[in-house]
Amino acid sequence: MKSLRLSLAVVLVSFSTLAFAQSKAAAPQSDAQKSFTVLKSLAGTWQGAASTEPKMSDEGGPVLVTMRVTSRGNALAHEMKDAKASDDPNKFDHPLTTFYLENDRLMLTHYCDAGNRPRMVARTSPDGKKVEFDFLDVSGSTKYGHMQHAVFTVIDQDHHTEDWTYLMPGDKPMHAHLDLQRTK
Repeated sequence: MKSLRLSLAVVLVSFSTLAFAQSKAAAPQSDAQKSFTVLKSLAGTWQGAASTEPKMSDEGGPVLVTMRVTSRGNALAHEMKDAKASDDPNKFDHPLTTFYLENDRLMLTHYCDAGNRPRMVARTSPDGKKVEFDFLDVSGSTKYGHMQHAVFTVIDQDHHTEDWTYLMPGDKPMHAHLDLQRTK
């Protein structure tokens, strides 16, 4: 009788585990999960032109963006640099941005060359091709300004744009637009 009860308990636990796994797999994706999937589809190497408002003297030079999925699919790393500059991050701008899910929100943390780390939370367009990030908070000094807003727009699998807004000291916005083509 004890072995029958033990067998029954094992079977019930097995069925409940299976049912839980199926219900979890069948659950529809949240908007945050859908947006994260869209951004992860951009993994690769991208190159294109950057323009700024107000205009900068070195505007229009090629920018290189590398995006890679990491941490077993739980994060997307985004690195940006001037395509003509060396890889020395001590001499040239080379910001790193990470994207990740935090509960039911898609988050961005931008490790800025200004020495701070703003966090932003995503909003998704109805068609799912645009992911917009709004400022949430910042760690570190904002003496030299901080990143305030970002928008990623997927044109197709080999073309996307990025729009970044940086708040300079005195809360003067600087906008950068990157028009990027996939190279790998």
